[in-house]
Amino acid sequence: MRSLLLSTQKLSPGVTCVLLVTGAATWAATLPWALQLRLSPLIIGILLGALIGNLGAQRLPATLDDGVVFCAKKLLKLGIILYGFRISFVQVAQVGPMGLALDAFIVASTLLLGTYLGTRWLGLDRATAVLTAAGSAICGAAAVVATEPVVRGKPHQTATAVATVVLFGTLAMVLYPLLFRTGWLPLSEHEFGVYVGASLHGVAHAVAASDAVGSEAADVAIIVKMTRVLMLAPALLIIGYWVRKKGSPEDGAAAITTPWFAIIFLGVAGFNTLDLLPAAWVAQLVALDKWILTMAMTALGMGTVFSKVKGLGPRPFMLALVLFAWLVGAGLFGTSLLF
Repeated sequence: MRSLLLSTQKLSPGVTCVLLVTGAATWAATLPWALQLRLSPLIIGILLGALIGNLGAQRLPATLDDGVVFCAKKLLKLGIILYGFRISFVQVAQVGPMGLALDAFIVASTLLLGTYLGTRWLGLDRATAVLTAAGSAICGAAAVVATEPVVRGKPHQTATAVATVVLFGTLAMVLYPLLFRTGWLPLSEHEFGVYVGASLHGVAHAVAASDAVGSEAADVAIIVKMTRVLMLAPALLIIGYWVRKKGSPEDGAAAITTPWFAIIFLGVAGFNTLDLLPAAWVAQLVALDKWILTMAMTALGMGTVFSKVKGLGPRPFMLALVLFAWLVGAGLFGTSLLF
């Protein structure tokens, strides 16, 4: 009991600080400019956190450190677990085998291409390459922060990967409906929904781009996208195994264990499929999860040092640009072939 009390006292200053910034980010996300740009509290949280962490680096008391690290590491995993309440296996059935095959192809190929090009062609460190690839391949910022503990990424690497998702996800969100309306995409509205769900970065990006075309496209895009999100768990297990095999004792990667939080996330999604909880409870859990993930992103931002981000140079954005082009082309090819 005494140790629990001491631990709480040690963590409370930093956790309280993160809570306050999270509240500010959540409020800012409701402002007209943020809604227009589709900036979620998670994105605003990491930006505010980075701003505070860098401008106040010499002034923030050291007593905040333990709480900030707790939010960035422990709360992050809890947020990913609760993310399972947004998904059900019924959605996988609705997508059908062709949609599932398309999602699997996009996730696997983007992860492989991003990791290979990032480390071999651009000379990026492994963590930054994998984080950037995961954000593009699966579900944007949520995938980046979920992959961070598996590859033992640093805050500045995570923040850089999130920045690439925001940039190219937003670009795709605007570009896709424009291409559809001008006739450059030879797809029906239903097929456009599949294309968007299979190839856009974040859930918010997919919702915005498909909704701009029509309700049918939006319904299909959300189902295809959330099925892609469900692949986060197996992707993390495979990444964890790969990193452990490729790791070296010097960088500590060999000590990485199975990401159990990813397995629990899958279990939560399975439980959610049974529809045992009232819809109002699930909505509250989803809202809680959004808050927890925003806290984790805010804490990651507070640990981001711009000098280290600058040291990575333009290479992560070059990688993200290549992956963006891949998603546009491969997603269109796969949608046309399978549908």
